[in-house]
Amino acid sequence: MHVEELEIYKLAMDLGDEVWRNVNQWDDFNRDTIGKQLVRSVDSVAANISEGFGRYHFKESNHFNYYARGSLYETKTWLTKSYHRNLLTEEEFNRYMELIKVLGIKLNNYINSIGKTKK
Repeated sequence: MHVEELEIYKLAMDLGDEVWRNVNQWDDFNRDTIGKQLVRSVDSVAANISEGFGRYHFKESNHFNYYARGSLYETKTWLTKSYHRNLLTEEEFNRYMELIKVLGIKLNNYINSIGKTKK
């Protein structure tokens, strides 16, 4: 199996790409301040999933999956700040929050499955 086959990885990559396209349209100040933080946090989700996948040991894998989950929650914070500062429409914000909710559930399930299958 390859990391690109993991549904959580695909979802994280898609979310990162959507956020990137949106932030890329912001003006320089907003992109340079909140935009960079948002893009870094959302990109960190997929990056940590892939790093954990490449560790080939369930404890190390989950260590990075926990980082991915933390970055997912950080992303929620930056999206909320972006929405409150009128950088995202309500529709965009709600869509991102729904994607994060789905990804969070699947990521938790993945974390739990790794520990159970390797014990």
